[in-house]
Amino acid sequence: MLTKRIIPCLDVKDGRVVKGVKFLELKDAGDPVRVSKRYEEEEADELVFLDITASAENRKIILDVVRRTAENVFMPLTVGGGVRDLSDIRSLLNAGADKVSINTAAVKDPNLIKRASDKYGSQCIVVAIDAKLIRNQPALAKRSGPGKPVTSNQKRWEVFINGGRTPTGLDALKWARQAEKLGAGEILLTSIDYDGTKCGYDLELTKAVTSSVNIPVIASGGAGKKEDFYTVLTAAGADAALAASLFHYRELTVKELKGYLKKRGIAIRC
Repeated sequence: MLTKRIIPCLDVKDGRVVKGVKFLELKDAGDPVRVSKRYEEEEADELVFLDITASAENRKIILDVVRRTAENVFMPLTVGGGVRDLSDIRSLLNAGADKVSINTAAVKDPNLIKRASDKYGSQCIVVAIDAKLIRNQPALAKRSGPGKPVTSNQKRWEVFINGGRTPTGLDALKWARQAEKLGAGEILLTSIDYDGTKCGYDLELTKAVTSSVNIPVIASGGAGKKEDFYTVLTAAGADAALAASLFHYRELTVKELKGYLKKRGIAIRC
């Protein structure tokens, strides 16, 4: 049985760790190197480092911060933000990243996923999907027989890019399947609706994506208590659970969480 993973996330802006609600109202949460060292001590399984404004500001990721972070942790490090082409991926890998997360650039040029996977291997290419529920959508019409239209209220989620600022019109489930076909080794799925709310993960969205692909899915957005991690890893089928503010502000430690999950029968590395 594959072990489930617990992954703290460092959302970085101007060289500092920040956290907000639904990608807004960002508050300072510390120095990324210092924060990453703490997660190393707490035995987190992996660490995600995202330069959350790099794409929106049309700039490259801050490599020196990535390098300093990588030098201080020995767990797998996934880095994303401002990745535009293969040279950016190479730079991040050279700076110490084990995996590279791509979002905006992948949506704009889906074949970047294939080129990156072919060159560096699918195991280090993560496609990040920031998704938001499409509200007030018209019901989809289907037919159960001749002349008998039937409406469906099945939920749909739209992909957003540029740090959650720009809608794309892409259906999140279709995009996840396409990313897998192009060579993504993993999906980092963030619910914009639930991000920072601490009301629990978006189980419907997560389950919909895990049921649509055969590659690992990291659930992100909404963790507020230990039970939320258990539920998303079991009922929603996530392979890993990511959280930020809950860990940053020490409302819950990684070690405490992993002990709880192990007692609940979850295969976890302690």
